[in-house]
Amino acid sequence: MSTRTRISTTHVGSLPRPQDVVDVVFAEDRGEPVDRAQYDRVIGEAVRDRVRKQVEAGIDFVSDGEMSKIGYATYIRHRLSGFEVGDVPRATPADLDAYPRFRDRLAQQGGSARYLRPICRGPITYEHREPVERDLAHLHAAIEDQPIAGAFMNAPSPGIIALFQPNEYYGSLEEYLEAIGEAMKVEYEAIVAAGVVLQIDAPDLAMGRHIMYRDRSDEEFVASVERHVEAINRALRDIPAERVRMHLCWGNYEGPHHLDIALEKIIPQILRAKPATILFEAANPRHAHEWAVWRDASIPEDKILAPGVLDSTTNYIEHPELVAQRILAFTDIVGSERVIAGTDCGFGTWAGFGAIDPDICWAKLRSLAEGARIAAERAGIRGRRAPALH
Repeated sequence: MSTRTRISTTHVGSLPRPQDVVDVVFAEDRGEPVDRAQYDRVIGEAVRDRVRKQVEAGIDFVSDGEMSKIGYATYIRHRLSGFEVGDVPRATPADLDAYPRFRDRLAQQGGSARYLRPICRGPITYEHREPVERDLAHLHAAIEDQPIAGAFMNAPSPGIIALFQPNEYYGSLEEYLEAIGEAMKVEYEAIVAAGVVLQIDAPDLAMGRHIMYRDRSDEEFVASVERHVEAINRALRDIPAERVRMHLCWGNYEGPHHLDIALEKIIPQILRAKPATILFEAANPRHAHEWAVWRDASIPEDKILAPGVLDSTTNYIEHPELVAQRILAFTDIVGSERVIAGTDCGFGTWAGFGAIDPDICWAKLRSLAEGARIAAERAGIRGRRAPALH
């Protein structure tokens, strides 16, 4: 356990990339020649800068900001075999299709991320370990001598990889999930073996409802969530639960979100996932009310909640008093020792794309830290210990 006497702070992982990072990761994704020494220098400097900014903002559990990744799930084609770039129609979220004028306006204003789409057309194995090893080296160099409680690194769930990368090789979704999970197990275990907490990004457990399962029933989607959770648990079978956190979300974009699956319909499956810490949306207007669902749920005693107390799709800087109120709603449910203040989602989901101005990102994180300080004082936890390594 940590000796910190405060409510700890973290975020979901991705942070705005500087332009030189955007340039090199897009060049790599397009298959253009990339000077490896220059690439490592650009990424390494960006990770150091982002870690420093997180520390200055008051964040306890920091990440590399996903600097080397063009997108949190599509980067895997540079590490796994079996994927080719192709042209397959992309499903838009059902809530945006319900309001086509708004959807089209977003597209015209550049509100859609652009990236090459991987398609599974062969057997999947973890073929290239060098990228994850470089990422871990950059993160370790950046956190050295920094006053942090811990560091984490993101990796996508088998289900979100299956959602974004169409399958043209495996005979069924179950086979596809199994193959992805066994391959990603290599990356998951490499992160934990390096002394870094693993974060599984699993928006498929909620966002999948209005994308992959948009034409199905809620019951069919809930059954899929059970399969996707099983895939996560199989891939994590050799990793201690306390070394893993999992992020749940309904899609990190401004939109109606009126077709989001209700948390109460999926929370039993979410709580069966192995990761000890759960990060989830709790700040945006569509899900802020669902703190009451957590209150009424049977939450296992070994689970730590990391509610989003900052919205990651607007440039409002949340007032620290509001942040504190949101945090205290959850300390009232599970106790202050089992709450980490987080964000709804990332601030740079795709390289070169994001709704949040980079300078405002850091201001929002400072407000998060100040709100956590206020909440700790009001919860009277001076002298208590905050959860560590999550």
